[in-house]
Amino acid sequence: MATTVALVHLRLHVGQARSLKDKRRIIKSFKDRLGRNNNVSVAEVGAQDSHKTAVLAVAMVGSDAAYVQGAMQKIVNGAAMHRDWVLIDHEIEML
Repeated sequence: MATTVALVHLRLHVGQARSLKDKRRIIKSFKDRLGRNNNVSVAEVGAQDSHKTAVLAVAMVGSDAAYVQGAMQKIVNGAAMHRDWVLIDHEIEML
């Protein structure tokens, strides 16, 4: 049985955030929507003390590598088009 694990790191610049509370509100909304709509796990894993930068990790497990890869690319594309921040960098790892 083949199992594919994918991990995406997203580095975001949240320009409109004026405080950590603003940033967390914006990021929480995105995390909740991602988890609900894409069956993934999402966590903020870096830059927790910066109110302008967020680093998110998104993980997905599946049996079809092509599907998992496509789903992760869709998440990256969605993050890049989001109006509340600028996607600075991303990295997709297939394990």
